[in-house]
Amino acid sequence: MSITSDTTGTIIYLSLVYVLGHVIKSLGALPILGGHMVHTVLSLVGLSLIALGTGGIKPCVAAFGGDQFEEKHAEERTRYFSVFYLSINAGSLISTFVTPMLRGDVKCFGEDCYALAFGVPGLLMVIALVVFAMGSRIYRKPPPEGNIVTQVVKCIWFAISNRFKNRSGDIPKRQHWLDWAAEKYPKQLIMDVKALTRVLFLYIPLPMFWALLDQQGSRWTLQATRMNGNLGFFVLQPDQMQVLNPFLVLIFIPLFDLVIYRLVSKCGINFSSLRKMAVGMILACLAFAVAAAVEIKINEMAPPQPGPQEIFLQVLNLADDEVKVTVLGDENNSLLAESIKSFQKTPDYSKLHLKTKSQDFRFNLEFRNFSVYTKHSMEERNWYSLIIREDGKSVSSMMVKDANNKTTNGMTAVRFVNTLHKKVNISLGADISLDVGEDYGVSAYRTVQRGEYSVVHCRTEDKDFSLNLGLLDFGAAYLFVITNRTNQGLQAWKMEDIPANKMSIAWQLPQYALVTAAEVMFSVTGLEFSYSQAPSSMKSVLQAAWLLTVAFGNIIVLIVAQFSGLVQWAEFILFSCLLLVVCLIFSIMGYYYVPLKPEDIQEPADKQIPRIQGNMINLETKKTRF
Repeated sequence: MSITSDTTGTIIYLSLVYVLGHVIKSLGALPILGGHMVHTVLSLVGLSLIALGTGGIKPCVAAFGGDQFEEKHAEERTRYFSVFYLSINAGSLISTFVTPMLRGDVKCFGEDCYALAFGVPGLLMVIALVVFAMGSRIYRKPPPEGNIVTQVVKCIWFAISNRFKNRSGDIPKRQHWLDWAAEKYPKQLIMDVKALTRVLFLYIPLPMFWALLDQQGSRWTLQATRMNGNLGFFVLQPDQMQVLNPFLVLIFIPLFDLVIYRLVSKCGINFSSLRKMAVGMILACLAFAVAAAVEIKINEMAPPQPGPQEIFLQVLNLADDEVKVTVLGDENNSLLAESIKSFQKTPDYSKLHLKTKSQDFRFNLEFRNFSVYTKHSMEERNWYSLIIREDGKSVSSMMVKDANNKTTNGMTAVRFVNTLHKKVNISLGADISLDVGEDYGVSAYRTVQRGEYSVVHCRTEDKDFSLNLGLLDFGAAYLFVITNRTNQGLQAWKMEDIPANKMSIAWQLPQYALVTAAEVMFSVTGLEFSYSQAPSSMKSVLQAAWLLTVAFGNIIVLIVAQFSGLVQWAEFILFSCLLLVVCLIFSIMGYYYVPLKPEDIQEPADKQIPRIQGNMINLETKKTRF
């Protein structure tokens, strides 16, 4: 916002702060520059400068662009705000693809090049800043207004305090509460603040919309981690679904501007800015209703979870012959009886009920002519695998706890049982390796990216070999038993502890399409509305207030997530209903809102508010609807 220089200078100065933040952030990403504490400090300073620069640039750039159009070119100005918003999303789309390539495909000091990923955007910002400055002489530049935010705050404070001091019934009332600032502040400033407060009052319900829109990068991405990204012709990672929003914005902005709005206009419908914003809110409500329906369907497809005093148990037979397994209760009654062939497992997990939160179970293992009794302790709400192995001429068993939930990031979880007599080192990727102990050692779960793992390099102290793990799918948890059977050689027996995600990620497309359409109708329109309804001295102030509603929307998400205690689909429904209520309130407020016209901003010079003489005044002002 303009302070002592014009808007062009403000943009340039704060852009330099923004570039400096990128430079410091890049330095903080260099591994050779200091230790962990130095990197942390540099990163925090860099991010703070980037935030400072962004906070100052954003409202000024939007208002500055609008200043280049005269009132007779209002239609072209509306198109400018659409192109402005389209450019923002084009940059977002490009950075989503290019930045990971700069980080991962280029190596700096033997590691991912984060310094380059931060430095290149800073360099591009310098180039953009030079191009912007080169056109400085041809821009329309409204004269600087001084520190307008301070003037607004002081004017409002003086009006409130002056009204409080003159609350006596002997003093005539004034038609607007801001008229009580007339004793100290110029009439034009008071008129401008009146126009500002009218729009700010209309902004009160708006944060709720942003509370929904900004969940694309959080709640919806978490939802995508529980879905299958294999589209047949292409495989999408869960966080890549966020690319869909800026991509659809690039399509929807020209579609709405050139087709939909024109068709609505030809039908004789007055589709005002406030009506567009209200329709945008309704579309966002529908998007979250669809997201809730998708979430319910995902839950239906997910494996059941053990409840209180319940466990799920599967049995794996690694012996060379069939084993009959019987689970015995406290009174030696049979709770489960299964005959399992060699290198097979029970078809499904079996549910067992506990009498307390933790309970010991006795197992009877019948192998050939031997009968072995063993005891294992199990705790409620867990999944277990009973692994049976040969022990000389008889058998023994061990109990391992399985993963009880799908991975939270859409990746695949794997673990290994090593039946060899030597420790095995397994390499699952450039940075992922694990050691599995000899003689039925069991590794912990490790998460890997979804994909085909047909050649996984392994080694023992005297031998290198490879294993074919096959396809590791989204959200699944696998157990691999490394064996060396005489007739088959070294191989990995693959078992699925938790099935892969079944619901296609393509089912998120409708909710993304709806929320992007809502964003185009609400956000693009709101930018232009904020500019057109602001007095010339308040353009940047109102743009900043518009951006501030976004911050309040994020705070709403934090509050609801912290205190709602609802399951995810119910939380989606809650947000949808809250926005529907807010949309109704906003529509009522918009119905009574009188749009500001250019000729309303300036008041005739002969209408003055006289100063107080003694305790009485003769007040004559133009009535302004709040």
